[in-house]
Amino acid sequence: MRTIRETAELFGVSTRTIRYYEEIGLLAPDRSVHKQRMYSNAELAKLKLIFRGKRYGFSLDEIKEMVLLFDKDRSGRKQLERTVEYGKRRIGEIDEKIRELQEMKGEMEELLGEFTDRLNISKGE
Repeated sequence: MRTIRETAELFGVSTRTIRYYEEIGLLAPDRSVHKQRMYSNAELAKLKLIFRGKRYGFSLDEIKEMVLLFDKDRSGRKQLERTVEYGKRRIGEIDEKIRELQEMKGEMEELLGEFTDRLNISKGE
C-alpha cells in the first residue's frame, strides 16, 4: 500500500492528478485509520493503464470504460475486447494523421524547393 504522495512520485505526477482520477471514478483507494488515501497494487495497475491510455491518445471516457470493465468481468475478456476495439480505431486515426502529415511534408518540400529556386534567381545564380 502506498500513500498518495508516494503514488504521485512513483508515476511522476501531482497528487492533484491522482485525486482527479478518483473524483471521476477511475480510482477507488482504500483509506487508512487516519483517512489517508492508500493505493493498493490493483489501484497502481489502474494508474499504469490510465497513463498508458493517455499516452496512446485515448480519451478519459474510453480509458475509464476499459479500466472499469475489469472490475465487472474478472476474466478480463470484456476489457480486452473493448481495448482491441478502441485500439484498432485509434490506429486508424493515427494512420490518417500520418497520411495528413506526409502530405503536408510533401507540400512544404515542394514550396521550399520553389522558394530556394526564387532565392537563387534573385541572387543571380
